[in-house]
Amino acid sequence: MAGVVHRYRHFGGRGYHQRVYLERAKPLEQYTTEELYARFRFGNADIKYIADLVRAKLQRRTRRSHSLSVEEQVLIALRFYASGTFYQVVGDNVGVDKSTVSNVVKAVSIALASLINQFVSLPKDDQIAQTKQKFFILGNMPNTIGVIDCTHVHIQAPHERDWEYINRKGRYSINIQLVGDADLIITNCVVKWPGSVHDARILRESALYRELQTNRPDGIILGDSAYPLLPWLMTPFLAATTPAQARFNTAHCKTRCAIERLNGVLKRRFACLNYLRVEPQGACNITLACIVLHNIATRRNVPLCDVHDAPEPVEEPDQPLAHTFTNMDKLETTKLKKELGLIL
Repeated sequence: MAGVVHRYRHFGGRGYHQRVYLERAKPLEQYTTEELYARFRFGNADIKYIADLVRAKLQRRTRRSHSLSVEEQVLIALRFYASGTFYQVVGDNVGVDKSTVSNVVKAVSIALASLINQFVSLPKDDQIAQTKQKFFILGNMPNTIGVIDCTHVHIQAPHERDWEYINRKGRYSINIQLVGDADLIITNCVVKWPGSVHDARILRESALYRELQTNRPDGIILGDSAYPLLPWLMTPFLAATTPAQARFNTAHCKTRCAIERLNGVLKRRFACLNYLRVEPQGACNITLACIVLHNIATRRNVPLCDVHDAPEPVEEPDQPLAHTFTNMDKLETTKLKKELGLIL
């Protein structure tokens, strides 16, 4: 993983080769803060903070063969996450070989993904009241502690069981479940399912579902019509027939739009999530790394640069109702929402 470009010279006809190391770029020294934001999505202090988080996993014991420092490895990975371009292009910009970029992105992604439980968690007891207040200000929906939705990360065709990854748009993808709060911080995620799997099944098979079914939370999560109606998961009326139901749907929509914005910001900040030219496991590690970085950027108030040459996120429309759950009829739905005080 030395990341050097080799040039060979012959000496005295003996076939001796001298290794010449090309000088690597030093972005932290040559770019301004604004230029760092545009190229890496983080500023100088933020990059050093991220490097410290993964230093124990990425630190090399020696500098033999001009091995990369932790900061250099983080910069290479951040450049890839931000641009989503080919490894060769990233390597040319930084001054390392394409294979080095591949190895570095893999290592940094695994290191960041291992921090997922540290940076992604549902609101704690002392945070729930504040979370509810922010959601209520956002859309006038009471008792809300989170919003849930799935988004697709498109990948190249896998070498094995490729049919499982074809979504209903005919593209290969990983279907990612995200739960977010009103500040666009990701509070729960499931990153492992092929694109053909329905949103409702991902929820049903998740640890989040098992936990909230057993220990009902002090609040509700809002989801679209792809999800089932549960005591802790509120979905909109499919056809509002009364003013109260219409008001409920309006408040539900205004509040739930936070997860749509979160998905857009995530893919805007890390353009690599619009298309990953890697196998599914690598795509999952990169996605988890971007989720961790997104929460770091949001909590540290890192500005989102408006990069005009970045590809626009490709969002999937809402999926139809799943058949794996038994839907309540309209009367039961109305009764449950009234009991929870959600019909305004």
